Amino acid sequence: MKVELNGVSKWYGNLVAVNDVSMVLEPGVTGLLGPNGAGKTTVLHMMAGFLAPSRGRVLLDGEPTWRNPPVYAKLGLVSEREAVHGFLTAWQFVLASAKLHKLPQPEAAARRALELVEMTDAQDRRIETYSKGMRQRTRVAAALVHDPAVLLLDEPFNGMDPRQRMHMMRLLHDMGANGRTVLFSSHILEEVEQVSGTVQVIVAGRLAASGDYRGIRRLMTNRPHVFTIRSTDDRRLAVALVNEASVAGVDIDPALGLTVRASDYGTFTRALPKIALTTGVRVEQLLPTDESLESVFSYLVAA
Repeated sequence: MKVELNGVSKWYGNLVAVNDVSMVLEPGVTGLLGPNGAGKTTVLHMMAGFLAPSRGRVLLDGEPTWRNPPVYAKLGLVSEREAVHGFLTAWQFVLASAKLHKLPQPEAAARRALELVEMTDAQDRRIETYSKGMRQRTRVAAALVHDPAVLLLDEPFNGMDPRQRMHMMRLLHDMGANGRTVLFSSHILEEVEQVSGTVQVIVAGRLAASGDYRGIRRLMTNRPHVFTIRSTDDRRLAVALVNEASVAGVDIDPALGLTVRASDYGTFTRALPKIALTTGVRVEQLLPTDESLESVFSYLVAA
């Protein structure tokens, strides 16, 4: 199921929260990245039909999400702000969500959702006795109880311990692999990098980049690409690389090997095998060192 934003803006008086954002979400897992205050939560709430765009359209399989109740049956939302009654148990809370969706077998649906997030052992305790991570998993269960095709999560890993985080990451990955459209926001780059290679980056209310983050990095032609190289003769290879037009600099470290700054990713990676062959040096390892999501994000925010 596809979610589309077409030229979407949202403003509050003179404050522009989201400015002319267009994106398409296909089945799979996508990470929504951006600094605090960038507009991530506003985008998620417009996708979920909680907010009307000031301009543009938000569509779920061609249908608007705003004031369109039939669409809500296909959507699940976990907002960043907790809105859970502490006097309820997890079972009561998730069962209430199933009944609100008018599911034919609400008890079975609630049981299945709680099992997915590993909350069955504590389901009869009141939510006010839970840790933050347990409350978060309960809210995820309520969002999943009606088996939505699209799942939207705002900072879903908040408060979870490492084991809970890994379980939730696997759950999101599996849902994406099984055809669900999953979008989750995070300001922790490691979370996005482990769950999804596809990102939407929002900076100051605008879409700064979209797609595979490694591909985004390689399109940043105004930024040098950094590689580490290990070879059978680092010094000889370094001398030859200095004369390559795509190489902006070479450093030698006896422990780490060569650090090469290349002005053009494609030109350098094509030239390296020829240079190694000409010099009689065997390249044993070639690693791009600045293709992490953190590197991409820092470049985009600083741009």
